[in-house]
Amino acid sequence: MESLVRVLPHINASLNGLAAVLLVVGWVLIKQRREVAHKWCMLSCFGVSVVFLACYLTYHGLRHQVLGETSKMFPAATYPTAAWFYYPILITHVILAALVPFLAIATIYFGLKDQRQRHIRLARWTFPIWLYVSVTGVIVYLMLYQWFVPQVPIP
Repeated sequence: MESLVRVLPHINASLNGLAAVLLVVGWVLIKQRREVAHKWCMLSCFGVSVVFLACYLTYHGLRHQVLGETSKMFPAATYPTAAWFYYPILITHVILAALVPFLAIATIYFGLKDQRQRHIRLARWTFPIWLYVSVTGVIVYLMLYQWFVPQVPIP
């Protein structure tokens, strides 16, 4: 179970990255008027996002239970300048991430019900917010797990 908890942040970042790619591909497809391909691409993106949410909740549900740790904190004391970038990205990511499921479900609903004007009007908001959340999810991961890891003193 411990190995699962330790690998989930990497899986979550990969799912966020895949969602971002699918969003852009879906946008390109609709610009090319390939509506059926667009529909399946966007539904795939939504599916990836649902899997991400399940993995994210699993990670946070098990982290304390299995590892005895709270959420991973950004090492602001070690990287104070980077913290000035990290926290605004994190805050906007979290706030907008709370909106994405509602926006995505409504946008998909209007698309599937062939209510094109409502779908297009809402998609103009949903797409950039969802893309921002997907990309910043990867950035938060990179900042926490790859770029700004706490310095371990060498004995």
